[in-house]
Amino acid sequence: MTEQDAVVAKLDKARTALAEAKTIQDVKKISDIANAAEIYAKQQQLGDEAIGYAHAIKIEAMRRLGEMLKETPKRGPEHSTGGGSKGSRREPLPNAPPTLADFGLTKKVSMISQKLADLPKEQFDQVREGTSSVMKAIREVENAKKRDNAPPMIDGKYRVIYADPPWKYGDKMAISKDGVTENYGPADAHYPQMSIRELCDLPIIDIAMNDSVLFLWTTSPLLEESFQVIHAWGFQYKTSFVWDKVKHNMGHYNSVRHEFLLVCTRGSCHPDVKKLFDSVQTIERTDKHSEKPEEFRKINDTIYPHGDRIELYARGKTPTGWKSWGNES
Repeated sequence: MTEQDAVVAKLDKARTALAEAKTIQDVKKISDIANAAEIYAKQQQLGDEAIGYAHAIKIEAMRRLGEMLKETPKRGPEHSTGGGSKGSRREPLPNAPPTLADFGLTKKVSMISQKLADLPKEQFDQVREGTSSVMKAIREVENAKKRDNAPPMIDGKYRVIYADPPWKYGDKMAISKDGVTENYGPADAHYPQMSIRELCDLPIIDIAMNDSVLFLWTTSPLLEESFQVIHAWGFQYKTSFVWDKVKHNMGHYNSVRHEFLLVCTRGSCHPDVKKLFDSVQTIERTDKHSEKPEEFRKINDTIYPHGDRIELYARGKTPTGWKSWGNES
């Protein structure tokens, strides 16, 4: 019997055991066996079939684990006694529900397992087959729900439009040894992203006055594609501001420390005030993802003080005189 045959035989037993498992401890053991088999198969280069088989059983076991955890009563304060005075310890009452620690589980594994249990069949199959990572599938489902719940496009006509679109990037996630823990740096971990086609299809042209200005945030990787959006919304590019963020971000070709604010017009919409701001604004970024400095809004308000104005994809409360639209506004 080859090493590959031995691993496959062990996994066959694990899959049979999973179908018969009755307890969380049993399912966790099967998940651990499959995870170890997957790691071993990769290290020994036993082939895609053995690696994929181990991965599939691990994911099936984690989904079953999540289903069982969702059905398990949670321990609360009412299940303990003591702890009323300083230094005293809370002690579980008899028959108190078990904790995650009692099952040998971490909060992260519990969370991911329960989210796997909630995944629609299509996304779950992608994770099981290895064509999508766990966290990517979870985020896709959550982001789809956010997009479905997006507010209807606001009525009215606006002279000043300030937009920070949820650009869609092709970020690769960093996956840990257990195959489930990922880096939350990419944009889709923070908000539902939209493709260039989806952004182009937005009826922004319907809310823009014949003579209006668009301030559009974009980044270096999407600079070229952003012009498709500009034209689809009925605007023409005129110039740009560069935000020097001081702090660096990881990039594929360089260490990126800037973003672009593109200035675009429709019809005739020269600035009302002929004040020339420096095209490069050096403002240290915060640690909040995608947060833009208010200095740029002040620039907008200074050179275009007249007309109705709206912020698209606002991620917080907008100042007096501005309307906002977006999931987080």
